[in-house]
Amino acid sequence: MKRRTFLQSTAAIALATPFVGKARAAQATVTLASYGGVVQQKYQSAVIEPFQKANPDIKIEYYQMNNSAQNLGTLRGQKSAPQVDLSILDVTVAKGGTDEGIFKPVTASEVPNIADLYPQAIFDGVAGVGVMFDSLPLVYAPDRAPKKPASWMDLAGPEFKRQFVIGGVPSLDALALLFILSGQKPEITDYAGAVEAGMTAWEKIAPNVLTWDPRPDAAALVIGKGASVGASWNARAQAHIDAAPGKLVAAVPAEGTALQINVINLVNGAPNEKAALQFMNYALGAEAQKAFTEAMYYAPTNKNAKISPEALSRTVASQMDKVVSVDWIKVAGMRDGIIKQWQSKVLKQ
Repeated sequence: MKRRTFLQSTAAIALATPFVGKARAAQATVTLASYGGVVQQKYQSAVIEPFQKANPDIKIEYYQMNNSAQNLGTLRGQKSAPQVDLSILDVTVAKGGTDEGIFKPVTASEVPNIADLYPQAIFDGVAGVGVMFDSLPLVYAPDRAPKKPASWMDLAGPEFKRQFVIGGVPSLDALALLFILSGQKPEITDYAGAVEAGMTAWEKIAPNVLTWDPRPDAAALVIGKGASVGASWNARAQAHIDAAPGKLVAAVPAEGTALQINVINLVNGAPNEKAALQFMNYALGAEAQKAFTEAMYYAPTNKNAKISPEALSRTVASQMDKVVSVDWIKVAGMRDGIIKQWQSKVLKQ
């Protein structure tokens, strides 16, 4: 290469380098706090990676949380100097975060896909909106369960002694089952009566509980032969069914199931609010909702998402007639009283 040509090329590279550095520095990083494990794996591949490919100027960092309570607790600790931009957690916990000013309300003008959500994804008094619908089935090992449970109350039978695993109150698992066992269908109308009836049913089942803290989750513990039956959120259960064919069955018993709704929230004072709102809009859109439903079997919250029939059949959307409708915002206001009754009536068993 001639000296003059070499010097021109070198100069061109030197001039370009600062601009490359500035372009990289301009990339916005959005931190998303949400559930870990298989949820994180599936959400990363189905939602985050396609978004980043289409928006190379935005990077999404996934901050793993074990549960909604840990999620909110972390955000409380950062309230004066937030490090997280978006949070996905249970709607009842999100209500508390909204009341404390941790989450900032968003509108359809800021996030247009909110206009395409089902009404069940919008909540008075909650800053965020529904991004995933889930449900609580009974899971069991078909080769080890003493019998095929047809009812949640079958678990009170002596054959299930120390065989049942579920997250205890204040976990939403046990709270949901409390209302499922209330006898009120298809909608809870008398909440005080529902809690009383549910506690009575729980007192009968409690002696057969092996652990109130199944790790990593109830479905995994059943597959791992730690127990023969459990209560597991459907999306996680379906992921385990795919990973270990024939080892787990998920079914909705006679008393029914209840919805669990995860909402996506903008953190008040988010470091990268503009980019965070852009990702939120994508996450609520039909494309992302379809991809995540077909990857993880959460039911979509966007009414325009065109889900394959096979995937839809493995979500609560195919069994809405078995859903006991619970007003989780109302339940959030009763949580302290429920915990006290739980400790005195159920944990004494």
